[in-house]
Amino acid sequence: MSKQIEKKTTILLADDQLIVRQGIRYLLEREADFEVVGEADNTLEAISLARELKPDVVVIQARRPNLGSVECIRRLKAEHPQTAVLILTMYDEEEYIAELLRAGAAGYLLKTIRIEELVRAIRSVHAGDFVCDTALAQRLLKRTARPQPVALDCGQHLTSREAEVLKLAARLSNYDIAAHLGLTERTVKGHLTNIFQKMNVGSRTEAVLEALKYGWITMEDC
Repeated sequence: MSKQIEKKTTILLADDQLIVRQGIRYLLEREADFEVVGEADNTLEAISLARELKPDVVVIQARRPNLGSVECIRRLKAEHPQTAVLILTMYDEEEYIAELLRAGAAGYLLKTIRIEELVRAIRSVHAGDFVCDTALAQRLLKRTARPQPVALDCGQHLTSREAEVLKLAARLSNYDIAAHLGLTERTVKGHLTNIFQKMNVGSRTEAVLEALKYGWITMEDC
């Protein structure tokens, strides 16, 4: 009996520097479970190719002061909500990071990372997790959290289980949430989908930021 081949994670690269795209592509395609299905040298081409190729993950090089990446992410997530968008950039301004994450990015990494970290990040965002440099994440959460948050009852909107999952989502992966609560990863993903719909957000990151803003969770939960 022939062994069933698992579906590869399809990736679209968007960077205006050809040599950077080719280098990343070469390194990523050394992974047996990855397939780079396309390359774009600008955001409009990235949107067009994503529409055609429907990749699992889009890796975008975000540059400042051009905010085209923010609009690109919004359009990508509007057209392809299941596609994870991972930002790769040299900029670490908190306001810019927040804009990219609010637009729907699933992760934000600096270009100083090693290829092994990028590989892990792609696998993580494809699995539904959020990835970000630890120092950047802490700065962003502190900036977002209000000194005296307005304590709202998230139970008005979420079930007790959904509220529990949301709190854990601030610091644990889907796999770890499932293990902690004795659930399957599929069940956790289902809860997160319901949470996103009820909170009118497009990503795990945005849900956590909103929960912090309204005092549903605290910095100690992160």
